[in-house]
Amino acid sequence: MSRALLLRTATAVTCGLALATTLTACGGSSTAADGGSDSGSKGGGGKTVTVYSADGLKSDKGDGWYDKVFADFTKKTGIEVKYVEGGSGEMVQRAVREKTNTQADVLITLPPFIQQADGKGLLQAYAPQGSDKVNGADKSADAKWTSVVNNYFGFVYNKKELPTAPKTWEELLDAKYKGKLQYSTPGVAGDGTAVLVKSMHDFGGKDQAMDFLGKLQANNVGPSSSTSKLAPKTDKGELLVANGDVQMNFAQSKSMPNLGIWFPAKDGGKPTTFALPYAAGLVAKAPHTENGKKLLDYLLSEDAQKLVSEIGGGFPARGDVKPTDANAIELTKLMAGVEVFEPDWSDIDKNLTGYVDAWKSATGS
Repeated sequence: MSRALLLRTATAVTCGLALATTLTACGGSSTAADGGSDSGSKGGGGKTVTVYSADGLKSDKGDGWYDKVFADFTKKTGIEVKYVEGGSGEMVQRAVREKTNTQADVLITLPPFIQQADGKGLLQAYAPQGSDKVNGADKSADAKWTSVVNNYFGFVYNKKELPTAPKTWEELLDAKYKGKLQYSTPGVAGDGTAVLVKSMHDFGGKDQAMDFLGKLQANNVGPSSSTSKLAPKTDKGELLVANGDVQMNFAQSKSMPNLGIWFPAKDGGKPTTFALPYAAGLVAKAPHTENGKKLLDYLLSEDAQKLVSEIGGGFPARGDVKPTDANAIELTKLMAGVEVFEPDWSDIDKNLTGYVDAWKSATGS
């Protein structure tokens, strides 16, 4: 593959939750009620802040990381959080449509969509309190965005139907996966786009990856704008394998006993992954800029970061926060032995349309 797609390779060993690269979350379809600005003045008036976010950090049961930290933030500041959820690309597209009548104050999405948002002029510079503790690879040099929760790309499988997880991409071509395999749509969902990134790395280039994904299409159920909806289908046995990400799927596995996490390898190679963080930025011309700044400060506060693993099932963005809860220990074991590579997000942002078009052509999507 193009060496621009791979800057370096490292091995994830027992580095605890400091796994100081980048992590990330998922894409999905819009599931939350739309939030708008209130009557407060531009720049910070009013008592609301509107967040547009990729899915994965908020729980339908009200026990997710967002649920906890948003409630704590409101209790502390009196500012109500209005929340809108969707796929990473979907949230960026919505913000673009609203540029002449900005509704969002904070945008939280996965790479390469946070870079895409910056390139489209959607973000304004702001370095939240605590961002100096975030690894340089997990934030922009010009303070347009910073990671608030670290995460890694991965796959899930049904542990009841498959006593052992698949090991390689090539195994997924087996006829037993026909109609039992699904991944979210590249270019729409962050985790769907991650399928392209990982396959291009593992197979050594765009053409080789598209050749494989074209063959895999015979088993693929079809497009899905939401990654988060694939885990419940996998847990129930409707699917045997689907894509996802560590944070979201680890949190889901607490209520989905048949859900297991795995990392595909190319035949003869090692299992690989890459960091896919939830990256947050202050929206340009936000209706409530000051409230947006306060929320970003809180998301990176020690109190909120200490809850990332315990409640969210993810990895703290701050390198100085090193949780030791049971989830943190389990997550460290999960990542042991998995090779972590670092994509060139600038290259992917620049060429994403071409990569997605190549995928559409290869799969007939």
